[in-house]
Amino acid sequence: MTPWISLPRPGDWVVVAVATAGVAASFPLIWQGGIAEKAVVRRDGTVVAELDLSRKRTIEVEGALGASVIVVEPGRARVAADPGPRQYCVRQGWLSRPGEIAICAPNRVSLQIAGGRSRYDSVTY
Repeated sequence: MTPWISLPRPGDWVVVAVATAGVAASFPLIWQGGIAEKAVVRRDGTVVAELDLSRKRTIEVEGALGASVIVVEPGRARVAADPGPRQYCVRQGWLSRPGEIAICAPNRVSLQIAGGRSRYDSVTY
């Protein structure tokens, strides 16, 4: 009925099973990005604030066009409001992994999540 099923030998199935288990086991090791520890707020490339991600707070950062509002909650942060015309940094939403960044280019303000180890490096980014 299914002639192709009789072609692989028992050793072939063992190789397929070991390869599948190896791929499944590698996902948690490869895709981990560390734990988000702080939010780094920059204006014109200069660090304005480093906010601990363990407690709630809201700050306003004056930029070239006006004030950007940064909201921090446990484990995540976001740009809640920005005077820029297209609102790209606001649309980024919540940032929670090390290396994630929201850039409000017209206002020259950025928010980046920092942690023990960044998810990206100079080779993979």
